[in-house]
Amino acid sequence: MDEQDLIFDWNHLPGGFDWSSVGPVELDDETLRDGLQNPSVTDPPIEAKIRMLHLMDELGIHTANVGLPGAGPRAVADVTALAKEIVRSGLDIRANCAARTVMADVRPVAEISQAVGMPIEACTFIGSSPIRFYAEGWDLNRMLATAEEAVSFCVAEGLPVLMVTEDSTRAHPDTLKALYGRAIEWGARRICLADTVGHATPEGTRALVRFVIDEIVTPSGEDIGVDWHGHRDRGLGLANTLAAIQAGVTRVHGTALGIGERAGNAEMDLLLVNLKLLGLHDHDLTMLPAYCEEMANNYRVDVPHAYPVVGQDAFRTGTGVHAAAIVKAEAKGDAWLADRIYSGVPASMVGRAQEIEIGPMSGLSNVKYWLRRRGFDADDEALCGRIFQAAKVTDHTLTEEELRALIGQR
Repeated sequence: MDEQDLIFDWNHLPGGFDWSSVGPVELDDETLRDGLQNPSVTDPPIEAKIRMLHLMDELGIHTANVGLPGAGPRAVADVTALAKEIVRSGLDIRANCAARTVMADVRPVAEISQAVGMPIEACTFIGSSPIRFYAEGWDLNRMLATAEEAVSFCVAEGLPVLMVTEDSTRAHPDTLKALYGRAIEWGARRICLADTVGHATPEGTRALVRFVIDEIVTPSGEDIGVDWHGHRDRGLGLANTLAAIQAGVTRVHGTALGIGERAGNAEMDLLLVNLKLLGLHDHDLTMLPAYCEEMANNYRVDVPHAYPVVGQDAFRTGTGVHAAAIVKAEAKGDAWLADRIYSGVPASMVGRAQEIEIGPMSGLSNVKYWLRRRGFDADDEALCGRIFQAAKVTDHTLTEEELRALIGQR
């Protein structure tokens, strides 16, 4: 049968959102900046950060936030080294840096950019919500004055500027109009909506993005890029990012495995997979597991076993019904079918394969598949029966060692 006849896709029905109408969407990786703000991670050596940067480039990620040089000498050294690596290796990925809207933060960005000979986008950020204003004792006019000094300095130094309003999803419309509108006047050519505390729902995300585009960007008459930076305090980071794309943003942010402040950020790895499946990202993703593994090893965090796509169990089953379906699909000689019969994400897309294990929920199909894959006689009824009976009385998926011990019993 034709592949399109084998899956009825409710994601693409008339009346639903037409993903083919979405324009180019860029990706900004925050692993090397926001990812390091998680209090449980380890800040890795520069060699590890350089490897991460190369993996981002291989995955087709467009920009990377390489740090906040205003944080101190180590941050300056690492940002400089990463920028130099982009130039030295001729990477396609572009660099940006976070900076508060104060001269002490933006000046180092300009100095590094000039020293390396490469434009570095300045991501200047300032709080925008009433709750933050009240806690800090801020005044909007004073904020505008400091923001103008910082943004104007960056523009004069030839740096691309992204104006970020922290806590945008809890900010008053008039405040957003003032901060974004003036930033565009000062020369910023990108603005970023930040769901800093993971407050938004997909509906709120779409409403905010449409407001900013319709009420601020379009009336400005300028060609302004719109970014979305989402956190997952409510578990909605990825859903909100996709909603922001539907509403018209042109660049979205994420981190490897979603690592970041508190509960973390939208997951860059899962964002890549979803955009690939939606036809919005055309780069090869077979290095995606390596990207996540590199981050996990360097930051000293664990990848949950059931984490989508790159977790140990993402393409692994010990269930009899599932295994039988995969085996039947493979028997038809159809790798495309076998990779999708019980998987919404094809394992081959990220350089992995379907795995069948043996445990208490398994059937004989699991046993025969496992034996055949490892060169044992899958037609040996006594051997299959022994393994099958052992699986039925255990409380876990049998390990390779346990199974080989059973095979050795005669």
